[in-house]
Amino acid sequence: MKNMFKSWFTPENLKEVGMDTIYDIIGSILYGIGIYTFASNANFAPGGIAGVTIIIHHFLPWVPIGAGQLVINIPVAIICFKLLGKKFFIKSVRSMVISSFFLDFVMPQFPMYGGERLLAAIFAGVLSGAGLALIYMRGSSTGGTDFIIMAIRKKLPHMSIGSISLAIDGSVILAGGLVFGDVNAVLFGIIMTLLSTTVIDKIMYGSSSQRQLLIISNEPEKVADAICKQTERGATLLHGRGAYTGDDKMVIMCLCSKTEMFPVRNIVKSIDPKAMVLISTVDEAYGLGFSPLND
Repeated sequence: MKNMFKSWFTPENLKEVGMDTIYDIIGSILYGIGIYTFASNANFAPGGIAGVTIIIHHFLPWVPIGAGQLVINIPVAIICFKLLGKKFFIKSVRSMVISSFFLDFVMPQFPMYGGERLLAAIFAGVLSGAGLALIYMRGSSTGGTDFIIMAIRKKLPHMSIGSISLAIDGSVILAGGLVFGDVNAVLFGIIMTLLSTTVIDKIMYGSSSQRQLLIISNEPEKVADAICKQTERGATLLHGRGAYTGDDKMVIMCLCSKTEMFPVRNIVKSIDPKAMVLISTVDEAYGLGFSPLND
């Protein structure tokens, strides 16, 4: 037992816990401003558990939003314990408690926004998304529909995360429209949810996403050479083999910015109109020609 406590209270672990807590606090402040200051007083419900608690608070004003989220999230987290793992579970419970504290005890000390509902939806989405992103970046979560989505995926692996999330968030947003008796409540709920998701992606995965091109051509050397000379972007030649024909092929891999993608595609078209070009999005790229690897 003594050795176990020693392993817990190492400088590395204490530093990690300290950083986790700092991110939790800053993230909870931003999340609390978004949910309490802007969304809860604007008569609309975003997707997820936040929307559910706003609806409950509308009917039962004496039920705090933070406590309501905690009451809903803790049982969900316990049910999904095996799926989540011990470390993620403990981190998430800590994040839930901290975010609930700021929602119920800190945010009420400041005035609520009572202006345009559209502005409320925009600021609620941006701020809550930024707050959640900071918490997610430390391998934690505030619970909510993330746990439910993972549990459903475990039972129904054929369903995509997007379709499950759409069904859950859509149901809550529509319920908010019925509760507040206003079609605009649905629209504002959608705006806030979309903005929150977008901000989370931008903060966590970077706003300067790159494009990866995989090019299968009968003129691989010419194409690669032209890309390097005309766009000053590097290209890598990979060995491949056609599964149907059994023929050896050279595959050109090129990573470039969104604006450079079209010139690269035009280069390929001019040299080999029959080439196959596969384009995908890369969230982050580090190394020569991109962000420094030590960022």
